[in-house]
Amino acid sequence: MILPEPNPPDVKIELESEGVNQWRIFQDQFFSSTPLSDSPLKTVFDPIRRSTVDSMMVVGQLGQTMDGRIATVTGQSRYINGHSGLVHLHQLRALVDAVVVGVGTVLADDPQLNVRLIEGKHPARVVIDPKGRLDPKARIWSDDGVKRLWIVSNGLNLEPPKGVKIIQLPMVDGHMEPAMILQSLSSEGLNRVLIEGGAETISRFLQANCLDRLHIIVAPIVMGSGRASFNLKAIEHMDQASRLKVKTHLLDSDVLFDCDLSSARIRIN
Repeated sequence: MILPEPNPPDVKIELESEGVNQWRIFQDQFFSSTPLSDSPLKTVFDPIRRSTVDSMMVVGQLGQTMDGRIATVTGQSRYINGHSGLVHLHQLRALVDAVVVGVGTVLADDPQLNVRLIEGKHPARVVIDPKGRLDPKARIWSDDGVKRLWIVSNGLNLEPPKGVKIIQLPMVDGHMEPAMILQSLSSEGLNRVLIEGGAETISRFLQANCLDRLHIIVAPIVMGSGRASFNLKAIEHMDQASRLKVKTHLLDSDVLFDCDLSSARIRIN
């Protein structure tokens, strides 16, 4: 996948300078039918407010180095992005109904996937775990009052942690279809969804045309080796590469590429 060069003018997003009150006002407007007031926050987040395809809005997010790496060869990834990049991620979490990760991410990082760096509600937490490998004591299952969903393949007999709901889906060619996953989330009332990782999970949703937007936060780091941001089908010619429609925003020393994928997104519901 080839990303286009940023088109000026870039918009500098000074997230922390917005202040707590501005963030509160923005959230109140975001979740209402009120038009958003002009602000740097509107510039970044207005595109994820509503889908142009159906009732779902699906956003992928990943943080990477300048040479397209999301982790070292050992899987260590904390923290590639700077503070402003992490604040952006927590703002995304606060604005969605659910955050989705693959089981590999949970096994590697044991994440909380809640909102900590800014004010906001915690999203529902969803783990795609076809073989049911996840430890029931993982931090992602902590009972903090939000919905927690464990998506596994049909036929598995698992005992979920208290308050965790199991959703069983069929396997197709060894994998779960992203569209079926999203349909199951929509049936739970979760229509604004953040696909947070890892690379395999985001790549599958991307290839299945199941993303409205993709936020790639690039840190000024060159790793030289490590795990790639995407795992996509090989191409032979440059005209087979996807040239994306993007806007760029500065997050201090990080750069956010906001990729608009809505023209290719399939209908979910």
